[in-house]
Amino acid sequence: MNGRPISGASVGARTRRGKGALALALGTLMLVVTACGGGGDSDSGSGSGKGGDKDSGQADTKVSQAVVTVAPKDGADGVKTSGALKVTAAKGKLTEVEVEDTKGNPVEGKITDGGATWTPDTHLAASTKYKVHAVAKDSEGREAAEESVFTTLTPKNTFVGIFTPEDGSKVGVGTTFSVNFTRGITHPEDVEKAIDIKTEPAVDVEGHWFGNDRLDFRPEKYWKPGTKVTVKLNLDGVEGRPGVYGEQAKTVKFTIGRSQVSTVDVKTKKMTVRRDGKVIKTIPVTTGKPGYETWNGQMVITERLRVTRMNGETVGYGGEYDIKDVPDAMRLTTSGTFIHGNYWGGDAFGNYNASHGCIGLRDQRGGGDRGAPAAWFFDRSIVGDVVVVKNSNDRIVDPDNGLNGWNMSWEKWKA
Repeated sequence: MNGRPISGASVGARTRRGKGALALALGTLMLVVTACGGGGDSDSGSGSGKGGDKDSGQADTKVSQAVVTVAPKDGADGVKTSGALKVTAAKGKLTEVEVEDTKGNPVEGKITDGGATWTPDTHLAASTKYKVHAVAKDSEGREAAEESVFTTLTPKNTFVGIFTPEDGSKVGVGTTFSVNFTRGITHPEDVEKAIDIKTEPAVDVEGHWFGNDRLDFRPEKYWKPGTKVTVKLNLDGVEGRPGVYGEQAKTVKFTIGRSQVSTVDVKTKKMTVRRDGKVIKTIPVTTGKPGYETWNGQMVITERLRVTRMNGETVGYGGEYDIKDVPDAMRLTTSGTFIHGNYWGGDAFGNYNASHGCIGLRDQRGGGDRGAPAAWFFDRSIVGDVVVVKNSNDRIVDPDNGLNGWNMSWEKWKA
């Protein structure tokens, strides 16, 4: 009998408390909504949120006006190795350009035109995938970026350079670094640019073309003994002639040894051997007889043969001689001039000239006596040593007949 009034009173109390709680919750919600709206400016009192807060950071959300363009486009294939790669920026300036192959090897380049353009310093390698990442900033400092991945062409026709001296060689002061190309080159500047030579100590080294398939490098004067030379043949991808590309990427290092320059005087029939500027021996010789005079000029040893065959037919002298066991022979010209041992010359050495143009030194058949003049000279010579011939009745040897570019003036060499 007492339950119903108690029950009724209880329901009424809950109803009132519920309404009060709901009102409180709604009031709190209104406060939260007003606070999050950003319009509760105590100065204006409008609470509308129009106009925004100047310090709200909305300006930072604007997109950069800079536009970066990468050529070739992403996914391109068969791209030319020269002239195709270029990055540009409009309504902004390039601040960063990174290009590398799949092995992480970078492609160096420069940003030019006040930040509007980037181009590579050299050609690209053939059959290689590259990735480009470029960033530019607009006038407000906002960045825009672009990326591209492309693959260079695979050439159908290629060439390589056959070079001397070999990697790791120790050579004489008259050495020239010579490259003979397997195809004639019609873009010589591009090929020459792809060959980089650095020396320690530093010295100016210039290249000179003989025809369209040979390129030699040398300093103005003979190398300084001890010089270390590093040559980078970056020919992979360089277009040597239309549609013909290099396929060679190699580093070659060689060192210049002691200085040895020997002078042959045709009149006195003697050779003076100088080591580091000091005379170490004078040797009687025989040179070219009348009608077969030895070339004048500076000649460089390019090949050393402990024994070789010399046949007159190979140099246009018919069957005048054929000696199968010439000892201690060293080549001075491509055309066949040697300085070599001679065991058949009798008393010619120092007395009269009896050869067909070579420089002969007394030797023993088979070269067994290493104290004989030719053997002594052979054992103390290396590729790159210089032999100078003077007072001959013949002209100066051609600069491209062997590695004898020293017979060309520095001005002509550079030209």
